[in-house]
Amino acid sequence: MSAIVSCDSFVVFPPLTADGVIVFGKNSDRPRNEVQEVVFCSRSEHETGTRLKCTYIEIEQSEETNAVILSKPSWMWGAEMGANEFGVCIGNEAVWTRVPTSDEEKLLGMDLVRLGLERGKTAREALEVITTLLEKYGQGGPCSDTIDDFSYHNSFLIVDREEAWVLETAGHLWAAERIQSGFRNISNCLSITTKIDLMSSGLKDEAKSMGLWDESSEFDFSKIFSIDGTIGVGDRYTNGCALLQQYSKDNDFNVSSMMKILRDEESGICRRRDASFPTQGSQVSVLSPKGSRRPDCHWFTGTPDPINSVFKPFIFVKNVKLSAKIRSPEIPEDQDPAKIKPRFEKKVDRRHPLYLKHEQFHSQNSKSDKEQKVRETLQEMEKTCINEVEEILKNYNLEDEGLELEELFNDSVEAEYRFYK
Repeated sequence: MSAIVSCDSFVVFPPLTADGVIVFGKNSDRPRNEVQEVVFCSRSEHETGTRLKCTYIEIEQSEETNAVILSKPSWMWGAEMGANEFGVCIGNEAVWTRVPTSDEEKLLGMDLVRLGLERGKTAREALEVITTLLEKYGQGGPCSDTIDDFSYHNSFLIVDREEAWVLETAGHLWAAERIQSGFRNISNCLSITTKIDLMSSGLKDEAKSMGLWDESSEFDFSKIFSIDGTIGVGDRYTNGCALLQQYSKDNDFNVSSMMKILRDEESGICRRRDASFPTQGSQVSVLSPKGSRRPDCHWFTGTPDPINSVFKPFIFVKNVKLSAKIRSPEIPEDQDPAKIKPRFEKKVDRRHPLYLKHEQFHSQNSKSDKEQKVRETLQEMEKTCINEVEEILKNYNLEDEGLELEELFNDSVEAEYRFYK
């Protein structure tokens, strides 16, 4: 299948940011009508020898998994993006390379996102989790439950409170670049050139054996493994760089700055609900400086089109639970077309309550004065929420963390839900 123009991930470092924070963001552009849910999984311990069922295959489970919040297509086990309790954030992008994709069921890139978050306490640890599993199990299998012959390789932006790693793959081969300052974005094109800080064992030898590199020039991962079909998405990658430059030039880049980028339609970064691959979910995370008592805050939409959606704040605290209104209904395994072989022979309704209300409202009021008025009201509510959360974080006290933060995300879900009724 030809390359799809979709998905962008971003990170901005101090001193370009306000208050010394690191800001991560991603738009997840997926097939139309695919539902993205937001789920929380608490920290867990697992018996030695336990097996873990990912989207298609089983792998060994780790003895302990971190608490994570995930924005994920509801039909799969893996996630498009998310964060863990230790301040690690990951987003992935589809890439097409000179290494053929595989329809054989292996790990999906989205599985690797979730595994990196569940098992890595730092960005470097998450990188090692992903690359180890990639080399052991490979990547492959259908990446959509509605589109035939749709599979791809993956690039990843992995961020923590100190650094970021861009990880780009071609089959089981990979290269990684460490980022510690400035800003960086990834799109649906390979972007690692000659600055390669880590790579898969034997990468250069394999490139030579495939006839892709002859040592006559410096080893350039993007140039060697990119295919012509992905060159066009470079425009969106370039547009993302320009927006990062624009919003960080005054050294006060913040959560609102990242939301503006994710809502930028002209650049192609925001894909509206009527696009073939609309933005089905968005995330912005603000990571506090290492050693700060201020907690990280993660904002998710859980609904399509960030222009018509509300970012809702989540903070890792004890006893936190997520509203069922943003989680898709459970489908019994023996009735789930994603789990029954042959797969995807029928369709099921995976819309969660907030998605359903959001869809109904915007379908009935598309481009109307009513839609515009509600959008303005919700964005004003979001702005107020951002200011209130900022005050809470500035005055954060570990002793009373649960008093205001346990229901923070759920309160925002409920407030948005009521507007659509």
